[in-house]
Amino acid sequence: MSVTVEHEKRRKEILENALDVFVEEGYADTTFQKIADRCGITRTILYLYFKNKREVFMFSIKRFTEKLEAEIRLVATSDASSACETLEKLASLVIARCAEQAKLLSVIVGYLEHSKKSGTDVGDRVRRRTIRMRHIIAGVVIVGQKRGELRKVSVAAISDFFYAIIEAAIFRVVVLGNGDTSDLEAAMLLFFEGLKASR
Repeated sequence: MSVTVEHEKRRKEILENALDVFVEEGYADTTFQKIADRCGITRTILYLYFKNKREVFMFSIKRFTEKLEAEIRLVATSDASSACETLEKLASLVIARCAEQAKLLSVIVGYLEHSKKSGTDVGDRVRRRTIRMRHIIAGVVIVGQKRGELRKVSVAAISDFFYAIIEAAIFRVVVLGNGDTSDLEAAMLLFFEGLKASR
């Protein structure tokens, strides 16, 4: 096995273990030493892979968002469903992942609060992390409008509504501790029904 492949394999293992530490400890209480301990390595070795705790966290979140994005892309391109059905599947998928990843989302929210206090534009940071997913959603809407399946309304407004429901799901599972998001899914379904073009 080449050195590069072995390096990437170890890096992936570190990220998986680090994510567990962030979930258990929260961002503020996670230290580089705790990550090294969980991985069974020294801090010196950990420094060969990452500069600091923040970099480990950013890569952990990147892995999570890339996996979610891949799932979204698969749903958006995998079948011949109508645009409305595809949007419904995407909404259900994302809301379900929010409910499943409540602990991780709690850490992310904590990190964003921490970043905001230090003057970071967290809105911009979130937009950059979700831009590709927004493009996938917009693509489904545009195709649906071209096929005459969806009403000609603002693609940006539909995307904003989609993300507002996701933000509501995150608030519900993280802040309120309520994993029941069925009414949010019902609201999405109602919204998508209203988008259907009249025949």
